[in-house]
Amino acid sequence: MLKRGDEVQLEITTAAFEGKAVARHEGLVVFVENAVPGDLVLAKLLKIKKSFAEAKVVLVERPSPLRVEPRCKYFGVCGGCKWQHVDYQAQLRFKQQQVVDSFERIGGFSNLNVLPIVGADEIYFYRGKMEYSFAEKQWLTSPPIRLEKDKSSNEISLENISSIVDSPSPIFLGLHVPQRYDKVLDIDECHLQSVVSNQILNFTRDFAHRNHLNVYDSDRNSGYLRFLVIRESKKTKEVMANLVTFEHRPDVMKQYAVELKGNVEQVTTVVNTINSKKAQIAFGETENVYLGNGWIHERLGDHNFSVSASSFFQTNVAQAEKLYGVVKEFGEFKSTDVVFDLYSGTGSIAIFISDLVKEVVGIESVESAIHDAEKNAQSNNITNCHFLLGDLKDRLTKDISWMSSHPKPDVLIIDPPRNGMHPKVVEEILGLAPERIVYVSCNPATQARDVELLCAEKYQLIKLQPVDMFPHTFHIENVALLHKR
Repeated sequence: MLKRGDEVQLEITTAAFEGKAVARHEGLVVFVENAVPGDLVLAKLLKIKKSFAEAKVVLVERPSPLRVEPRCKYFGVCGGCKWQHVDYQAQLRFKQQQVVDSFERIGGFSNLNVLPIVGADEIYFYRGKMEYSFAEKQWLTSPPIRLEKDKSSNEISLENISSIVDSPSPIFLGLHVPQRYDKVLDIDECHLQSVVSNQILNFTRDFAHRNHLNVYDSDRNSGYLRFLVIRESKKTKEVMANLVTFEHRPDVMKQYAVELKGNVEQVTTVVNTINSKKAQIAFGETENVYLGNGWIHERLGDHNFSVSASSFFQTNVAQAEKLYGVVKEFGEFKSTDVVFDLYSGTGSIAIFISDLVKEVVGIESVESAIHDAEKNAQSNNITNCHFLLGDLKDRLTKDISWMSSHPKPDVLIIDPPRNGMHPKVVEEILGLAPERIVYVSCNPATQARDVELLCAEKYQLIKLQPVDMFPHTFHIENVALLHKR
């Protein structure tokens, strides 16, 4: 009888959702952290249920040929790049299979037309935005998770993470480890954004120490430093440093902006966001600009976008262009088409396709995103994009007076959050009955559920196109094309 704490030998057979690997033991499915398909491991059981168990690797007895050396020294602790120890081509295969599994098991589809996944040309330094947290306490490891060759044998051992230790130093700046929000992993480099980003990170920590600044504490509701958000345009090379603080200290920020520019000349704008609420988020009530104009500019295709400190924008611009290219191809757009862009965000998809169609109507529930979308349309001299504020299920069911000003859509573009569409939205889409639907999703599971509902009534699933937006993570974007039957 298996029990928690037992150590068992497992042959890892495949990858599962959320970056876990899968094995079977005595008829039980076991999800294993830090393993790679093809590994033979000794694993410790952490949780046992009727139909599955969870485990972590104690020892890699025979490494998989798909296993590679992680580039980052914080791999296995940070949690941000769970697949950095997996060959990139294998990562792509696992992600494509995740799409297939979701549509077969959740959607009930068979004989799927799944196009080969679109991989990334750059698998490091691809992010346009990084968000770092300040903390008074640090998550320490001794030593960091590493696969080390054991000199006394031919086995590879996985060293354990140490216990959590408080450091006497009052300022740490880095990333939260999974499930821990009171302490940060104090890092000096990350391979996700750029070398310049790492320079800003380390200068900011040093500046805070030298000037004896303190960290905001939500229990005391006092302090100063909260977050450092770095935005970088991959096309224009503009760089924004946004220091998020609990209160406004102009003298500190003036000094910070001058010294940062003197040390990292690539910085083009410095912003201070004030968040005086208890909520630990990197947004606030006001934004004060201390260098530049408070914006960076990015390009998607032939269009320019102004990105402010609080704007949402695609994190991986190079892959976003490929993703939007798929939307263009799948949409089969004609110059007479009216397109509804549901969950339109800051209007990037609407603007990207605007030159191909008669009109685009975007609907979005976040007011600041609507403002950004309108501003981006104006700056690109686009007059055929219109953006409406409101909850989608209300805009399509209750507050529908706007529809009298626009023809029914020929094409629907859908790009919902991870939890997919509200059932009422699905009903209203079936009522609108556009000829074509292009459904973009960051969660193939909820996408498969929604597509099944649409296909049960009026639509046929034509094809699927996975796109890898975030190498070394388990996240996957997928585009589905539906035609009305």
